[in-house]
Amino acid sequence: MISAVAEMYEIHPQTLRLYEREGLLRPSRSDGNTRLYTDEDLERLEFILNLARDLGVNIAGIAIVLQMRERMEEMNRQMQGFVDYVRTEMLSRMQQQEPGAGLVPLRRPVILPVKAAPKVVVPKVVVKAAAKKK
Repeated sequence: MISAVAEMYEIHPQTLRLYEREGLLRPSRSDGNTRLYTDEDLERLEFILNLARDLGVNIAGIAIVLQMRERMEEMNRQMQGFVDYVRTEMLSRMQQQEPGAGLVPLRRPVILPVKAAPKVVVPKVVVKAAAKKK
């Protein structure tokens, strides 16, 4: 009921009607056309009131924030679906692999024999002459 919710959150019933008219709240209706607020509706109302009261956001700003929040939740659901798909695919491929084989084939490095470099022999005379110049 609108009056109970308005009293509980210390707002005027017209404020709730405004939020509904602007599309910020969507309470269901009973057969007698009474507004029925679910726990989700009340959480959304608390979020709206926080934006309006504490942060000073106007109705248009609240609508944008709520729309962005819904988009982010949808993207989060899509991302979670993708992660679940990848996890399932990885487990499936791991079960199909031979034991000890990896998911990504590794190339074995090819080791080529290194040719020995020729030794450089320096005559002792050159070494002694260099030492005398110092």
